[in-house]
Amino acid sequence: MRKITIIGGGQSGLQLGIGLLQAGHHVRIVQNRTGEDIASGRVLSSQCMFSNAVQHERDLGIDFWSDACPPVEGINFIVPNPDGSGSKAIDWAARLDHNAYSVDQRVKIPRWMAEFSRLGGQMVIADAGIAEIETYARQDDLVIVASGKGEVGRMFTRDAEKSAYDKPMRALALTYVTGMTPRAPHSAVEFNLIPGVGEYFVFPALTTTGPCEIMVFEGIPGGPMDCWAEVKTPEQHLAKSLEILQTFLPWEYERSKNCQLTDANGILSGRFAPTIRHPVATLPSGRKVLGLGDAVCLNDPITGQGSNNAAKAAAIYLRRILENGDKPFDEAWMQGTFDQFWDYAQWVVGWTNMLLLPPPPFILDIMGTACADQRLAHRMANGFNDPRDFFPWFADPTAAANYLAELKAA
Repeated sequence: MRKITIIGGGQSGLQLGIGLLQAGHHVRIVQNRTGEDIASGRVLSSQCMFSNAVQHERDLGIDFWSDACPPVEGINFIVPNPDGSGSKAIDWAARLDHNAYSVDQRVKIPRWMAEFSRLGGQMVIADAGIAEIETYARQDDLVIVASGKGEVGRMFTRDAEKSAYDKPMRALALTYVTGMTPRAPHSAVEFNLIPGVGEYFVFPALTTTGPCEIMVFEGIPGGPMDCWAEVKTPEQHLAKSLEILQTFLPWEYERSKNCQLTDANGILSGRFAPTIRHPVATLPSGRKVLGLGDAVCLNDPITGQGSNNAAKAAAIYLRRILENGDKPFDEAWMQGTFDQFWDYAQWVVGWTNMLLLPPPPFILDIMGTACADQRLAHRMANGFNDPRDFFPWFADPTAAANYLAELKAA
């Protein structure tokens, strides 16, 4: 039985903590907000979790919402015509093999905190700086940092080889709404790519007030969707959201024109640089701590992989801890644990970083072909569940041409 402290109680920290408790370990989670604070606060993310990630929750018995949460049943990819006619140049859709789900973290995290405490975990509501982490590292067998914010996040240095960008690539905004016309014939993540402007995607979710839709805006910095700095109130935020849709995506505006905010806290805007960090940090004492989730792998939300990465990382870390038995959690073990996650995550990060650049001709060719070939549309839709399937054909012009030729011949 090991003693483990986790700094940060989000998707990865709580999922890992609950798994460790179920395996008989002593676990302490340290975070600076109560469940009530989170439930009554501002939205935290635009999480859409695909089936492999959801399965990790089910394996631990902590998927409490699939029966109540509106499912995401497919992916719909759209590119507007550049002529300003309000029509679509590319429009394909395909069903997912297994539904995805989006549960507002203001719903999920408090419930998981309660489950963690019910299982006997020690929940500490406090700020954790370097001094506090030193104390935890002295007391326990392992300290894992699953928070990427503030002084704690800065312990983990940027990995320049793995980080493609050193500045924010999008101006981001979220709008949680009710009253949107449902998509027919089935629900989906509607992903709209507006060349030179940015991206907009929208999908059903479960929030504190019940079913809703989450609007996600990704504006290219300096462009017309980089427009949130002057928005001061929730009402202005909703109005700006609808203005963007009316200007660039009239079909989305028609679905959304009668929307209302789920609540005054159902909005968020900001920007950050997608960053990969070295996973092992050294405290002033020389003790080592291991990073998890956004602390070491911060992805742009353009591909909707953040919470999926967090869940998959937590599952890998859980397995590695249990396999380690009574052996020490030394630096080599820590690096090896992250490396196992990176064997998967490198493909997610590579795919995400590609989509932050203007699409090259071969990508547009793939997207156009998917309009006419349902096999390709189906494969692309289900790649969101496991982005490794996009390689090499989504990353290399020659591989793409060969794959499209194979589809045509078949």
